[in-house]
Amino acid sequence: MSPPTMTTAAAATATAMAAGVLPRPRPHFLRRGILPSPASPLPFASRVSSAAPLRHRLPPPRFSLSPIPKTLSSPSHVPVRSLFTGIVEDVGTVRRIGPPPAPPSGGGGEAPGVDLEVETSTLLAGTQLGDSVAVDGACLTVAAIDAAASTLTFGVAPETLRRTSLGGRSAGDAVNLERALTPASRMGGHFVQGHVDGTGEIAAFRAEGDSLWVTVRAPPEILRLLVSKGFVAVDGASLTVVNVDEEGGWFDFMLVRYTQDNIVLPNKKVGDKVNLEADILGKYVEKLLAGRLEAMSKAGKRRE
Repeated sequence: MSPPTMTTAAAATATAMAAGVLPRPRPHFLRRGILPSPASPLPFASRVSSAAPLRHRLPPPRFSLSPIPKTLSSPSHVPVRSLFTGIVEDVGTVRRIGPPPAPPSGGGGEAPGVDLEVETSTLLAGTQLGDSVAVDGACLTVAAIDAAASTLTFGVAPETLRRTSLGGRSAGDAVNLERALTPASRMGGHFVQGHVDGTGEIAAFRAEGDSLWVTVRAPPEILRLLVSKGFVAVDGASLTVVNVDEEGGWFDFMLVRYTQDNIVLPNKKVGDKVNLEADILGKYVEKLLAGRLEAMSKAGKRRE
């Protein structure tokens, strides 16, 4: 089959363009104004030497997916807000808990808050004022950093003291610590907000091989959100629920050897309190279902 030939009109048009009689058609993206015309100056043309040929090449975008290193002296640091994984980074030691030091001017009137000062060997690097840290599962904000003493100080709100076990801590107690998740962090546990739902009480420890069974008594409003093989945060540690007994008022889980060596829980005693946070997905499902059932109930009553 022979190749197609140009028509007489098309051949005449091509000859006229080659001779300069007719202008060459401009590409559609130039006609629409998407890119500047080759004849018009580019916005950055003044930065290009007139002796060098002008190239229509924009500089590559400057971005990186790697985390931005943070130092204690960085003035442009943006605090990372609270989402955790339940993978404990360090076990810190409480150095002081109580009213903050009185201001030099002596101050006035209002009841003082509570400061929690914790010594940590690993969290100082990269931590800055305003960052969120989970302390035994409670999301707290870093209010002071003492690099010489290796301590972080947190302000503890009255609601936090009521809802968690932090009010019962004293100097020398060990606490689980985890910094907030970053975009480059591994998601090793589950989504932990650091918003403690309430406290439970350790009911029993039982060894099986080198693992440790832990049974915790918990209130009904927390137990109804727990499911076997689901997640729960206990003192901020992401753990897998094994059994849930709502009638008996307890649930249990198992700690492998590594977890036992890297969290506070195995060093506690029967009767000690622990902070509990149920999986956020269970809370949303419960609320959605409750709203749906309420709407169905109202619709049924209107039909009656």
